[in-house]
Amino acid sequence: MKEESKQMTRASVIIVNYNGGELLKRCLQSILEALGPNDEVILVDNASVDGSAEAVGAAFPAIRFLPSAVNLGFSAGNNLGVEQARGTYLAFINPDTVAEQGWLDNLIAALEADPQAGLATPKILLLNDPQRINTCGHLVHYTGLTLCRGMGQPRTAFPDLAEVGGVSGAAFVMRRELFLQLGGFDEAFFMYMEDVDLSLRARLAGYRCLYVPSAIIFHSYTLRFRWTKTFYQERNRYLMLLKTFRWPTLLALFPALLLAEVITWGFILLRDRPNRSNKVRAWLWLLNHRNAIMASRRRVQALRAVQDRELIAQAAYILDFEQASQGFLAWVAHWIFDPLFWLFQRLALKLI
Repeated sequence: MKEESKQMTRASVIIVNYNGGELLKRCLQSILEALGPNDEVILVDNASVDGSAEAVGAAFPAIRFLPSAVNLGFSAGNNLGVEQARGTYLAFINPDTVAEQGWLDNLIAALEADPQAGLATPKILLLNDPQRINTCGHLVHYTGLTLCRGMGQPRTAFPDLAEVGGVSGAAFVMRRELFLQLGGFDEAFFMYMEDVDLSLRARLAGYRCLYVPSAIIFHSYTLRFRWTKTFYQERNRYLMLLKTFRWPTLLALFPALLLAEVITWGFILLRDRPNRSNKVRAWLWLLNHRNAIMASRRRVQALRAVQDRELIAQAAYILDFEQASQGFLAWVAHWIFDPLFWLFQRLALKLI
């Protein structure tokens, strides 16, 4: 009977909340208005203290509420929601978003039209500036550095459906069977890069990530530098690379990875100098957890249906430096680093 119920549910929309406040109410209202008759909404609350969980529980009795006594983070919170989900498709969406009508239908339709598509992400616009793009999928560099695709460009940009390096964790849909095959989100990540890691594992298993421009989400997004951000982003970037690529591939990528170190250190010294020690903390974490990383690596390698060379060839070699700095500094960075990354990518492809 339980399995029949799962088959009858088209999609499970999972939201992980942590002190979402009034934005959470607005998000839920927009999702419920766009929901189909065979869809469900699951709200996982990560031990919020602002009263948002209790407020939405009273205002939206149709949703399924899963409270956690502790803050599990984004990855484990979503995995908890999936444990209770009944949908054939899993939709993950942030609590600081507003969904436009048709977003879920259009993402599911894109997956149903392409059996090799495992994940689909919408055109995500800035909630406070809806004529500007937040992201149209992720631009994933072959060193693991990841940026919002199209950040700040006009809403009319990127009008066509396309394959992308990764989906945005702010909003995406994927096949339930694929999520389970991949083992869900990697809970070691806690926050940042978990969407890219999931996307890369799906691509390693032979699936595509799609950007679907007909699906629209508005996101309350501001580039912030919390004191732990450098730690999580750099730790998780290397954790992702160590799990995904073969050892000879990582060796071939070594010159490019060193160049990425120059860039990340430069960014930290320019924009996050007070927290520069977090870069070293990230390396120490990787060293101290090497046994767990190797175990995770073995599980990921067992998924392999695609060779590293294909993943490297599809990855970007240009970084959008304008997202970090405008004007002359960005121009100089492109002039120096774009040719070098292109060269190192070509060399790696010859060696792999």
